[in-house]
Amino acid sequence: MDWDDLRYVLAIARDRTLSRAAERLKATHTTVGRRLKTIEQSLGVRLFDPTPDGYVATSAGREVIDSAERVEAEMLALEARVLGQDSQLEGKLRVSTLDLLFRQYHQAIASFIERYPRVELTLTTTDAEISLLRREADVVLRLTNTPPEYAVGRRIAEVPFGLYASRALVERVGVGAKLSEFPFIHWDERLEPRWLDQWIAEHAPGARIALRIDTSMTMLSDLVRSGIGAHFLARFEGDADPSLVRLAEGEPKFNRGLWLLTHSELRSTSRVRAFMEHIEAEVKKRGPTP
Repeated sequence: MDWDDLRYVLAIARDRTLSRAAERLKATHTTVGRRLKTIEQSLGVRLFDPTPDGYVATSAGREVIDSAERVEAEMLALEARVLGQDSQLEGKLRVSTLDLLFRQYHQAIASFIERYPRVELTLTTTDAEISLLRREADVVLRLTNTPPEYAVGRRIAEVPFGLYASRALVERVGVGAKLSEFPFIHWDERLEPRWLDQWIAEHAPGARIALRIDTSMTMLSDLVRSGIGAHFLARFEGDADPSLVRLAEGEPKFNRGLWLLTHSELRSTSRVRAFMEHIEAEVKKRGPTP
């Protein structure tokens, strides 16, 4: 058995179900089940018994789990010793994110710089698509539900959205007014924003479109604050701004995953791993959502 096999055994032992183990391992339910079957076949013994309360280790499984826990402890200790040598982490690191995310997580980036002073960090903020293949960045922090297939990384949070308007606009239209009475900021028609067309038709029929814009998320939030119209914003941004009022909840399908991504060839680079682990830890300090 190799360490990767042991990781699967430990996840199933700790989570008791394939679905929860898959979430821990960032794999699929079927992958975990197939991997367990392959491991058991290679060893020639059954490691777990499926029961109504979940997967329960057999006596052979318990022996493997005990050994796996000792190996895990050694691996974590080794990793801590290596990554803990902060002063030895050095070299250039190019990171790209959205201006929206930088404003939310600038303290996490600042603490990374303080922790790893010899890493030469270059940070760019842009709404444009950044190509990891062309090495336009080593790591990207992005809002997406469809990360590129060639990239590897971690989905570190779920970001819900809501419909917001400025307090001044709410006072002008009237507290308690119907959504259809509010003007809306919309996307440029060339972007084919059918999802927003459908939402407005269902929840705010007949609402006036005050302005259409391109893809700039920074400009969008500034326009909502100005009182021109209502639009969807990330809740961590809208709820934190006292000048804004949340008019409606976004539908679950509007939620976006917060992903840390890198190129597969860079995932073992110490400074890339250190940055991704540091940012993930800082984000999760805030709870299940940013």
